[in-house]
Formats: sequence, C-alpha cells, structure tokens
Amino acid sequence: MSVTIASESPNDLHDLLATSIPREFVHKTVQSEVLLTGWFAVAPDRFRVTARWPVDHAFYGPVNGHHDPLLIAESVRQTVPLLSHVAYDVPFGHRQTWSTFRYEIDPAALVATGGPAEVEMDIRCSDVVRRGGRFVSVRMHVEMSVDGARLGWVETAFSDMSPTIYPRLRGAYADIDEAVRRSVPLAPPMPPGQVARSRFADVVLSPTNSPLRTELRVDHSHPFLFDHPVDHAPGMLLLEAARQATHAAAGDRPVIASAMDVVFSQYVEFDAQCWIQADAEDAEGRVRVDAQQNGVSAFSALVTATPLRPSRRTGKIPGQRSCRGR
Repeated sequence: MSVTIASESPNDLHDLLATSIPREFVHKTVQSEVLLTGWFAVAPDRFRVTARWPVDHAFYGPVNGHHDPLLIAESVRQTVPLLSHVAYDVPFGHRQTWSTFRYEIDPAALVATGGPAEVEMDIRCSDVVRRGGRFVSVRMHVEMSVDGARLGWVETAFSDMSPTIYPRLRGAYADIDEAVRRSVPLAPPMPPGQVARSRFADVVLSPTNSPLRTELRVDHSHPFLFDHPVDHAPGMLLLEAARQATHAAAGDRPVIASAMDVVFSQYVEFDAQCWIQADAEDAEGRVRVDAQQNGVSAFSALVTATPLRPSRRTGKIPGQRSCRGR
C-alpha cells in the first residue's frame, strides 16, 4: 500500500488529519469504513483519537440494543496504523501485527440510542522500542468514552514489520494470491441466531458434532472482515470467532462480551482447517476460546459474557431490536 501526500506540509497534514482520516492511514480500502475522525498529540507518547460509530453498519450493527463491542476492537485496530504513521514515522507499506489485545467495558455505556455514537480515546503508549532509529513495537493503553460516558479500557501490544522483513518471516505464505488459492473449502455456517447474527454470510463458525467445537470459516469475499487482500486470517476475524463462540456457549441467554483477554500466538493460515474450541462458562461467566491449527494453539481468548437484564418496567432489553444486521 502507498499514498502520496508530498503536497502537504507537516502542519497542513496535521490539520487535515485532525478533521478527517484518509483510509490509507488506517489500512482500509473503502473510506466509508473509516471509524476514526481525528487525532492530536497531548504529550510525548500520549494522544487523543476520536471516532464515530454508525448505528446502521451492515456488519458492526447493534445487537440486543447495544453497540457491537467489536467496534471497540476495530477502533483500536485503526488507531494502531494511524499512530504508527503519524506519530512514530512508520512509512506506508509496513505492517503492524497484534501480539496481545484485551479490554474491559461497562455494557451500560454501549446502549444504542438510535444515532451514531461519538467516541473519545485517551491513549498512552509505553515500552516503545526502536532499533537503529526505526520504530519496532509499542504497548498501548486506551481509556475510552462514548457520548461523554466512560466505557472502559483497552490494552494492546503490537509490532511493526517493514516490506523487507515481512516476506522473510512469512516465507512461501507471503504470496497473497498463492495463499488464497490454497484455502480450504468454505464450510457451511452455523444458524445465525445461535451466534447473535441475522445473516448466514456474517457467521464465521461452522458446526461439528460437538456443540462447543466449531470450524473457522474464512470467507475471502466478506466485505468487512476482508476489506483488502491478506495472506492469513485477520485478527478481527479471530476476535469475531471468539465472540460468536461465546454467544453459542451462552445458548438462548442474551449476553454481551464485556471483556476479552486475547493472545495471538501465530498466524492462522488458509491452507489448513482451524478449529475453534470453547469451554463452558465458568462461575464468573467467562468462556475460554482456543483456535487450533495443525495441532497447535494459534489464538486464545478469555471472554466475559455478561447477561443483559430486561428492564423491570418493560420486560425488554433496553433498545432491543428484533434482528441484527441486514
């Protein structure tokens, strides 16, 4: 990926990015999928980033009357390349790779009110590693608010790889066309209602004979999870798989993923089946989800499934709608 911005002076560029974020800065193909609306530096390694969450997004739409908690993850995912480029001088064409991701939020702050949500992220970067003057990795702590109310916090760690390092790391898998060509056939989806979805196309799990063991569905044609060609399963696909596995484990009870603690251990490839194993909920409402490929754990998540309680007055989940998505 490349972008030419040579006509902008540094001050002009900062003014531009304070009011709109071009898609190239967040590694998206379609401008309408950019959630971020602005940024500015507060102090060294401290930033404020703003975002707007649409209420009618075709994939990240409200469920059970609440904004999709994976909007939290996607907002932070977009912030990772943005700050890499504008704050840490990472050239375009570099790749940022998650190693850990976790969040904890108050579900009450996610209640959808019928309009877009205005989001603020106060970000503190630490453990910044440079080698030879080149940005290598960082840990990011995010305090997030929605429409002025505190939502919760996010922590993530990621590394940066140049166009020369990444192909050496990935070897034969670095060829995107070849990686996609070797993909295993797309397995049939679970019933959408079992994973808090309304469309078969948005289900990322395929059922097996065991209710808590599913197969990851890698649909390269999905317009949001595969916004641009990649050589391995995207992190957002794995987070969605963990969330859907949690809903499946919860059964008919309406829940929300109020916390996640995620470790990305290795790339999930396209040429072998990836099995998603979920444990039954523990006494604290937590579901452990593990993604295994070729007998090795590639991704693990501990997801807290918080029950959504109906209003005493109406008997319904606040803002609940009859379906999700389109």
